[in-house]
Amino acid sequence: MINETQARDLIGSTAYGSDGEKIGKVGQLFFDDQSGRAEFVTVNTGLFGTKETFVPVADAQFDGSDLRLPYGKDKIKGAPSVDVEGGHLDRAEEDRLYEYYGLGSGTSYDTTTTTDTTTGTAGTTGTAGTTGTAGTKGTAGHVAPAGRDTSGPSTDDAMTRSEERLDVGTTSQEAGRVRLRKYVTTETETRTVPVTKERAVVESEPVTGGNLDDALDGPAISEEEHEVVLHEERAVANKKTEPVERVRLGTETTVDEETVSEDVRKERIEVEGDVDDRRS
Repeated sequence: MINETQARDLIGSTAYGSDGEKIGKVGQLFFDDQSGRAEFVTVNTGLFGTKETFVPVADAQFDGSDLRLPYGKDKIKGAPSVDVEGGHLDRAEEDRLYEYYGLGSGTSYDTTTTTDTTTGTAGTTGTAGTTGTAGTKGTAGHVAPAGRDTSGPSTDDAMTRSEERLDVGTTSQEAGRVRLRKYVTTETETRTVPVTKERAVVESEPVTGGNLDDALDGPAISEEEHEVVLHEERAVANKKTEPVERVRLGTETTVDEETVSEDVRKERIEVEGDVDDRRS
């Protein structure tokens, strides 16, 4: 049972159905004018919470942060739309809601809304002359219109047709992650470099007057050896590390189009009988 002292904390809390699914935020709390007992809460449902749905709270439980309602999410979302005038829920609307939730007819006559812990005055009813049945006089000098409401208490001479509008927006969510990772591979590079080598060459020259003295220097017959040191170049590879590029992660935004489909309810008004339908 929701008591009046819980109203301030109840407003804005999150409502959950009997199936554990989240339904929406609590918008208003309605108390019975005579008993002061909490009768209904409204829960913001529909796309982006644009619809306010009435739910009885006789068997609801409130733990200080969440409101647990004794009905499933689909049952609550399908509740009939209710018009509240002057912060009051009239008897016909109450009965319609109680019947929908399988609770029979309500026992109170008027129910007052509150957004904190303030409630209506117990037993408050409309002022004299503001109500009346079809075909009788209400306030002095005013006669009720020819049309009358056959489904409940008389209201006015017109029927209001309402429909739900689909409001579509966007929300941001994480779509994935991209990561840079650096690792080492080994490749073989082949380069060609020219190298020089020395080789021995044997040459002979005839003895002439110019080299005769060198030819006769030394014993006439002897043994001896001559040698020459040969040199050659070899290819040598040395490695050094140097930076070649910089790589970083960034983001860019592209624009795509997505199609959103949602069921919306629309009221239709049919005419029965012999009447000139002048609707556009």
